[in-house]
Amino acid sequence: MAGSAALELKSVGKRFGDTEVLSEIDFSVESGEIICLVGRSGCGKSTLLRIVAGVETPDQGSVSLNGAVVAGPGVFAEPEKRNIGFVFQDYALFPHLTVEQNVMFGLRSLPKAEARARTAEMIEHVHLQDLAKRYPHTLSGGEQQRVALARALAPRPGLLLMDEPFSNLDRGLRDSVREETLSLLRKLGTTAIMVTHDPEEALSAGDRVVLMQRGCVVQSGTGYEIHDNPRTRYAADFFCAFNKIEGRVRQGRVETPLGLLGDASNLPDGLAAIAYVRPNAISIIEDETGKDGIAGEISSRVFLGEIEQLGIAVPGLSSALRMRTMQRTSPKTKAVRVGIDPKGVLIFT
Repeated sequence: MAGSAALELKSVGKRFGDTEVLSEIDFSVESGEIICLVGRSGCGKSTLLRIVAGVETPDQGSVSLNGAVVAGPGVFAEPEKRNIGFVFQDYALFPHLTVEQNVMFGLRSLPKAEARARTAEMIEHVHLQDLAKRYPHTLSGGEQQRVALARALAPRPGLLLMDEPFSNLDRGLRDSVREETLSLLRKLGTTAIMVTHDPEEALSAGDRVVLMQRGCVVQSGTGYEIHDNPRTRYAADFFCAFNKIEGRVRQGRVETPLGLLGDASNLPDGLAAIAYVRPNAISIIEDETGKDGIAGEISSRVFLGEIEQLGIAVPGLSSALRMRTMQRTSPKTKAVRVGIDPKGVLIFT
């Protein structure tokens, strides 16, 4: 249907016995869009993916692909009729088939010549031409993942579902394989949903991030939007290790041991609130007078390569402020004064 979203979920709900796993899920995915579905373990991500795939049925609501309802009241299309591709966490390759045979497996309905041509095309896309006759057990984890991707894309699915596809790879390899995968998906214009529990992966990989909590979508938006403007404490905690400083609202700000912080102009005076301060919003300031900034003492150092994470003990706070800086400080430095960038402070109640 012209103008329809590639995928649309309306009020989708699911229960297993007395446990509500999904509740009132509403979102859509446009053609060619890559969505990252993210949240803590048990929030319902994989169940939602299974409902989209047709492996599970929703107890309420509907699922539509390109404008056609495939699951809903009185309607259910079998998984094989949904034109959906899958990439699993463990790759799920057939051990007795070669790379070439694995990729060709989903093309059995095509004429042999066309199936061979498309297989060769997909193997070239993932740069495995020299390994086409090899078996999965002889391949590295990154190579196996690329075979799984080629096999999933070979039938030209209308939607690709990826469930933690890079979690079994070492960090350095995971980053490079993810970049290659996303580059190929965008080159082919593939619509995809990727499930992950990794906040950094979610922010960097998708055109849009959908954050789930206890079976509900709590926020969606671009990586920048959801990172910079989290609507809830859960969203803030998920994407950043904030410093949390308790206080009370006074004259439109929050009064804390660090002074007045944040914008609380929409909250009444006297209300208990928490100032969430980003680690990179804290900086050491040069102040010969000793009057500017907040007095503190470096209590810990963690070297992270290009940046250093410092713990700053401040009178009145029960735990040290965490700050991240590219500015190197002398190991002998103890007493410091720090400033806080107002743009890096969020207020929650």
